[in-house]
Amino acid sequence: MNSTRKTVVVVGHGMVGHRFVEALRSRDEAGEWQIVILSEEKLPAYDRVGLSYYVGSWKAEELALPGNTYDGDALVELRLGQRGEAIDTAAKTVTSSNGDVIAYDALVMATGSYPFVPPVPGHDLPECFVYRTIDDLDGIRAAAEAAGPGAHGVVVGGGLLGLEAANALRLMGMTPHVIEYNDRLMPAQVDAGGGAILEKLVTDIGLNVHTGVGTAKIVSIEEEGANNVTLHLSDESEIHASLVVFSAGIRPHDALAKAAGLEIGARGGILTDLALQTSDPSVYAIGECAAIEGVCYGLVAPGYTTAEIVADRLLGGAGEFPGADMSTKLKLMGVDVASFGDAHGTTEGALEVVLHDAAKGTYAKLVVSDDAQTLLGGILVGDASQYAALRPLVGRPLPADAAALISPAGAELGADALPDDAQICSCNNVSKGDICGAIAEGACDIPAVKSCTNAGTSCGGCVPMIKKLLEQSGVALSKALCEHFSQSRAELFDIVAVTGIRTFSELIAKHGKGTGCDICKPTVASILASTSSDHILDGEQAALQDTNDHFLANMQKNGTYSVVPRMPGGEVTAEQLIVIGEVAKEFDLYVKVTGGQRIDLFGATVEQLPLIWKRLVDAGMESGHAYGKSLRTVKSCVGSTWCRYGQQDSVGMAVLLEKRYRGLRSPHKLKLAVSGCARECAEARGKDVGVIATENGWNLYVGGNGGLTPKHAVLLAGDLDDETLIKYIDRYLMFYIRTADRLQRTAPWQEALEGGMDYLKAVVCEDSLGIAADLEAAMAKHVEGYKDEWAAVLEDENKLSRFVSFVNAPDEADPTISFDDSGERKVPVLLGLPGMPVGVASNTAAAGK
Repeated sequence: MNSTRKTVVVVGHGMVGHRFVEALRSRDEAGEWQIVILSEEKLPAYDRVGLSYYVGSWKAEELALPGNTYDGDALVELRLGQRGEAIDTAAKTVTSSNGDVIAYDALVMATGSYPFVPPVPGHDLPECFVYRTIDDLDGIRAAAEAAGPGAHGVVVGGGLLGLEAANALRLMGMTPHVIEYNDRLMPAQVDAGGGAILEKLVTDIGLNVHTGVGTAKIVSIEEEGANNVTLHLSDESEIHASLVVFSAGIRPHDALAKAAGLEIGARGGILTDLALQTSDPSVYAIGECAAIEGVCYGLVAPGYTTAEIVADRLLGGAGEFPGADMSTKLKLMGVDVASFGDAHGTTEGALEVVLHDAAKGTYAKLVVSDDAQTLLGGILVGDASQYAALRPLVGRPLPADAAALISPAGAELGADALPDDAQICSCNNVSKGDICGAIAEGACDIPAVKSCTNAGTSCGGCVPMIKKLLEQSGVALSKALCEHFSQSRAELFDIVAVTGIRTFSELIAKHGKGTGCDICKPTVASILASTSSDHILDGEQAALQDTNDHFLANMQKNGTYSVVPRMPGGEVTAEQLIVIGEVAKEFDLYVKVTGGQRIDLFGATVEQLPLIWKRLVDAGMESGHAYGKSLRTVKSCVGSTWCRYGQQDSVGMAVLLEKRYRGLRSPHKLKLAVSGCARECAEARGKDVGVIATENGWNLYVGGNGGLTPKHAVLLAGDLDDETLIKYIDRYLMFYIRTADRLQRTAPWQEALEGGMDYLKAVVCEDSLGIAADLEAAMAKHVEGYKDEWAAVLEDENKLSRFVSFVNAPDEADPTISFDDSGERKVPVLLGLPGMPVGVASNTAAAGK
């Protein structure tokens, strides 16, 4: 036994405290230090950055940091449920909350921070929570379950953590509101332009945003026997809610240090020098509680750096805090936000290069030096795919024109553009050279790189760049769908098809792990729908759907829905048009003829949907599947029936194809078109499947896509008769459905096929794989089993019961929905925007609203 062994007491066992213990134990080969850890929480260190992932699984062990119990390490003693109660710096002792007095040679304060709760009247009501620990989330969960599905929850604070909290409420089935005193969300990370795009994106997907207002008071009310609150805002509007979550910033936990006489920073925090040493030479402070030369850093990356430095110092090193990378990246509900370097352009002479595309919902800004040669920082909203490549270039020469780096058609910034000393993982200070070295030594996939270097183990923002480095090294990457399934989408499709598994729970129990996520659940739901004719709202499958499929309608920006009846080939009878007009008039809907040759009815509330569809179904109309990843429309010109240039009956073929493939679920939406001659009035070569008439039959084109990077369809086969045309389309679509990745359109799928179009032609036209009969049989099974989804809903009382705004008051409409009829067109009024009415909603609103 080492009689000269010293003791270091660590007060706090969060992510930074655990990193310190790991760093010290990995470097202390001689066993100089005995470590005693006081942890106020009853759980050992867990990933607080990934706290939102706890929602849904509710398994704390999935957030546990590796090695957080130090089992088998005699030099580490972890005392859970014991906080530091008092420090005697003269005697060099710490008294724990259960009365133990522990002597130390060095003391490391890792007490972290606590949520700031504004002192508004009512902030201490039982309906008010903070969002910081697993215990906090358990309390919020209990309140949300008591309130019921669709109940309104309010988050006070629209920063990064506030949006994470709002997303957590959404995942709990609540209707989330976010109140932000500043004029934009995430004001510390994004500017006005990025904030405008961010607000639109999160509003479109279900968050009700209230910016430029504060919370004046919170008042408890009694409503139908449940305890609820009303938030009175500074603009005199009100929000009724079932719970309130404060996420208005954090404050350093410095009370224990202050009581011990340690010097505190002017703005709080335990004051330290660059060595993280406090006013007492034997005491160090790390992480969020440390005011390093007066500055507190609230991100995990600088916290890890402080932990490493103190571990180094205790073993005789001379490390100093080098400054902090305050880059942040957020992805929730499909919305990307990233901010890095001097994002707000505060450097003298800094120039800004901005690409603001409101139509596509993207905003990109690079801040460069006055000579436009050096990257200083940037903001990315809506599309942050370049974040991993751009962030390591901060302070370095630009490899291309700044505008080209953020333009969709501009320069592609690859991993080879980065020098070896470029920092790839800011959380764990891992360079490109470190990662490439690990790959050279045999780390052949992302988990192996993580294990060797710690890169990607914290926030995960650097994982795309790690993938690029692996690809650059010639490594074949895993095609796992997500962390819960090691298989690709195509492999899961084969498993479902072969085994006959019909539920997500059985599939994940036998072939996956955990409880699933918002990637694998809708993907499996699509696979299940593609392999049978079961209704998507039957049984467990209903819980896998997103909002649109949940209500069989497209949600619009003000919480209403659109109704799109199918019109095969654009055909509609006079009687059906009359019914559409009567429905639009009766329910006061906005009517729009679409580019896909059908009619959209906008502005229906959720409880109106069954009433509207009853009228349409009785008139012989079906769901147009505008809400699904499935066949949308088959567009057509009038063809030889009416047009003097027409060479074939394009309308008849379009109707035949639309009725054949209606309801066909696929990895992404499908659009078809049929043109009666080469004049191409139906724009068939811009569709996933395009058919163009010739004198001898039909030419078949495949893989045409619109969107951000439009692609023309490519000729698959020419001069086909009707029977062969349909046979080839059957094979093509089923082959795509079986083998494409999640959310992969036909154009990129074709481009990714090894062998390209030659291979695709061989499979579809020549049956090179011997699967043509199987593909045709699968399509025949779909055609035979098809039933209109809305007709099935109208026949089932259980399915109909979900179409209400308030489950406890099914006859009441949602009062938060409003429209502006003052102009020539009826338009929705967005919820919660400054100057617009803020709705007052019940705590019993239906799930998914």
